[in-house]
This record gives sequence, C-alpha cells and structure tokens, in this order.
Amino acid sequence: MDRVFGYLYWYCRHVLFYTETIMIMRLLLILTLVFGIVCRANAKIQTTLSLRSLESLPIQDQGRKKPFLVFADEFLLAMSGTSSLTLDGISATAMEITTSLWLTPQNWKQLPLVLVKNRQLKSSCGLPANQDRFSFETLRDNARLQLQILEGQEARERNPDAKLLDTAKAAEDVASRMIILAALANGSLVRIVPDAAGNSWTALSPVDPRLEKLRTAYSSGNSQAFETSLSALKSSLLESAPLYYKSGVSKIALELFYQKMRPFHWAWILYLFAGFFLFPKDHRAYIVVWSLTLTGLLLQVTGFICRVLIAGRPPVSNMYESIIWVAFGTILFALLFESIYRSRFFLMGAIPVATASLILADSQSVILSPAIHPLTAVLQSNFWLTIHVLTITLSYAAFALAMAIAHIALAKTMRNQTTPNLLYGYIYRVLQVGVLLLACGTILGGVWANYSWGRFWNWDPKETWALITLLIYLIVLHGRIAGKWNGFGLAVGSILGFLSVLMAWYGVNFVLGTGLHSYGFGTGGFRYVICAVSSDLLFLIFAIARNRFYRHTIITYQSAKN
Repeated sequence: MDRVFGYLYWYCRHVLFYTETIMIMRLLLILTLVFGIVCRANAKIQTTLSLRSLESLPIQDQGRKKPFLVFADEFLLAMSGTSSLTLDGISATAMEITTSLWLTPQNWKQLPLVLVKNRQLKSSCGLPANQDRFSFETLRDNARLQLQILEGQEARERNPDAKLLDTAKAAEDVASRMIILAALANGSLVRIVPDAAGNSWTALSPVDPRLEKLRTAYSSGNSQAFETSLSALKSSLLESAPLYYKSGVSKIALELFYQKMRPFHWAWILYLFAGFFLFPKDHRAYIVVWSLTLTGLLLQVTGFICRVLIAGRPPVSNMYESIIWVAFGTILFALLFESIYRSRFFLMGAIPVATASLILADSQSVILSPAIHPLTAVLQSNFWLTIHVLTITLSYAAFALAMAIAHIALAKTMRNQTTPNLLYGYIYRVLQVGVLLLACGTILGGVWANYSWGRFWNWDPKETWALITLLIYLIVLHGRIAGKWNGFGLAVGSILGFLSVLMAWYGVNFVLGTGLHSYGFGTGGFRYVICAVSSDLLFLIFAIARNRFYRHTIITYQSAKN
C-alpha cells in the first residue's frame, strides 16, 4: 500500500496546475480502481479447468452484445497484442487469462500484460527496448510515462480534435489499456446482467453470492462445482431478461461459431495450397487450383455472411473488413475471367494478392482489428454504405488484379518471352472493370455525401484521392487507346496507378488522418508500406531499363543486318 499512496502523492503533485474539478475526478477514479480490488483472494491462472460453458455467456461490451469468448479474445488482443501469453511459465489462452483476471485478480498488477510497442516512448520512459509487455505496477510507478500521459490529456482538453505526436498517442494508448485492465480486475468491465428489456447491462456486485460461488469454484479448480455455479448464474440471468435470451441467444451462438471457425484464416491457407498447383501445366493441377480457390472463396462468403448477420450491416466499415473484401473481390474477378478466357494468369495474379491480404489481416490484429463494432452515425444508412463503399473497394480488387498480372507480364518481358502480348490484353480488360466500378462508386459517394452531410463534394482527402485515382487510370486507358504507349506502357501504368489506390485506401486513413472519413482512420504499418512501394518502384525501374536495352539491341541488330 505504500507504493499506492506514494503514487497518489506523486499524482497530486503533478496535477496541481489542472482545474480542481478535473483533479478530483481523476483522484476518485484512481481511488476506485485501487480500493475496489484490495481484498481479493490470491490465485494462479487456471489452465486445467474447462471454460467451454463460459464461452457462450452473453456480455455487453463496446456498444454491443457478444459471447464471453469473443470478449476475452478482443480484450487480450487490445491489451497485449496477441491471442495467448506465457505467464509465470504457464502458456494460457485469452479465455483463461481474462477469466482469471475477472475471478481471481489478486496479482493482476504484477502480470506483464500491457503492450508498449513504441520504441521512442520506451526510450523516453527508461523501459527496456527488447520488452514489449509490462505490468500495470511497472507502468504506474514510471513517473516519466505518467507525465507524458498527463500532458497528452491536457492537450486533449485544450483541443479534443488535436493530432498528437506518435509518442503522445502511444502514451495515450497505454493509459487506455491500463484503465481497461483495472476495470476488468475490479469486475466493472464484465457487464453480464441485463435489464428486463435487455438494453443497458451492468456488472455483478463484488459481493453478489452468485459471483462468490463462481470465484470459489474457479479457485479450487473443481470442474463440477464450477459448472454448477455457472449454470445457476446463467439461469438467474435468464430469469432477469427472458425477452433478450429468447431473441438474442441465436446471434450469440452464431458469433461463437464464427469466432471458432476462423473462415478467413482457413481461406488464405487454401489459397496458399492452390498457389503450389499453378505452375505445373497440367489439366488435373488446374482442376485442383480451381477447387481449392473456389473452396476458399466459399469460406470467405461464409465469413461475410456471419459478420453481416452479427453486425446487421455490410462488412466494410474499417480497414480490416475492406482488406478481406478486396481479397474476396480479387479472387472473384479472377474466377470470372478464368471462366471466360481459360487462362492460368488471372489466378496466378489473384492468388498471391488474396493470400498476402488475408495473411496481413490475420497477423496484424493490433493495427487491423477484426473486432465487430457498431456503425458510426454517418454510416447508419445501410443502402448507401452498401452501394458506395462496396463498389469503391471492389474497384480496388480489380486494380489489384491488374497490378498483379502486370508484374507477371513485365517479368516475362524481361525474359524475352512472347506471352506478354496476351497478358496486356488481360490487363486492359481488368482495368476497364476497375475504372467502371471506381467511377460509379465515386459518383454514388457524392450522392451519399449529399444525403449525409448536405453537400455533393467538399474536396475531402478521401474524395480528392478517389478522383485522382480515377483520373490516373483514365489516363492509362486512354493513352493505350490513343496509341501513346504500347502494352508494356499499359502494364507500367497499371502498377503506378495502384500507388494512387494505396494512397486513397491506406494513406488517407493511416498517414493523413484528416477529413470527414474519420471512421476509417488508424495508425501503424507505414514502414512496411514504404518498403513494399520502394521495392515495387525498383522492380519497375529494372523492368523499364531491361526493356529499353532489349529494344536497343533489336534495333542495332536489324541495322547491322540491313
């Protein structure tokens, strides 16, 4: 307790320049978090006790109702940036860690759970650079970190829309994680008690006998006692809100199925296997590629159906959903063109793009959160969301497919093969589809803007870059029609044009971070994008240089022959 009161003294000393009301509110918050968990029983994380029955317990979190398993996965992902951890030499899942923090949180302050990824923040606060997760106690007692958090709060109070520096934003994120961790430890985050209508849910009282029985059974590791106390808790909750449990349990079961199935994870595995059968020029291998790719596409469709039914909206409200949608669109277009032209090149271009996209979405969960969130007010019109956003992102899929085929064409050109003439025609057809979708999506976006904000066009960064992207691809197509460049130039233009897609898609949301499309903003991944773009530009430079050298060699040979 000496550390606690020492921390309170340090906190008071550093917040005296704030207003009295703000200081009192912050002190009350800390006192609540500290003294709300003083007398909990000590226990270790249970890894032998089955928590299957607890997985389906409905809980209200972040504006919607979800299974406890989903809540646990999202909590640990947001807190630690992972789906499992090794604590005290014990490997534990998100479900086991979250349940332990809720039911037996005596040592929660000493567990290294809080993610601190920003290197500059760790350096300025004197934290080890080779460590990414720290205990609540370590971060709470770090005076430099607490000072940065307070400075960030002060900046927010002066201007709520202020864009903080990377270190200040990272400190703000750490503070949010610490508050959420404390809320779980004192039980206030676990809102499982619905009202009669099932709308506003609350947490169980710390002295509720139902919770005490559950804690005792969990601490003892007695499976039968745990199942009995959990069953009694569920029965009492059902009696308190029978209307919700009759209508809402089916959606809970669906989300539990979706969470365990992981359709997008298995889809990229199937696409990856399909890629291995692309290169043997054999009809049976081609059938295998079709079968695996089509199965992966059906898995993605299943995942989208689940997300639509769970959220009650189209699945394109954030960057994660747009990436998996673009992966779906790329495969869909490839299969459609393959059914027409009977060529391997569409799948040869689409499978790497879709696989890389789904792996990115599956592995970078801290940056690309897969959590399902309620829509912001501006997105409440499902009709316009469906028409505009789905159309725009489908155009990205077409452009990604054209870009991938262009890489294949340029690679073959550098090897002096004649196949690229066929590929240039494929690129042209795919670009036509992309331009049509992007033009329609941009125009319909203006209609949606007029419906939502009362004006058709406002030169918002997202709108501006959508228009720039459309104009770039129109120039690429019209230059080919007018004979300004040949198929090689078309391939180069489709690759360069996709850089504008990256800017409209990633750059506006993750780099600029300004404008009316704030619901799609995020942070992270900038270095990886720069490396990918730089590598692609080097490939283009090499391809152009190789093409010029090859043409010069042919001209010189023909001149010498004549």
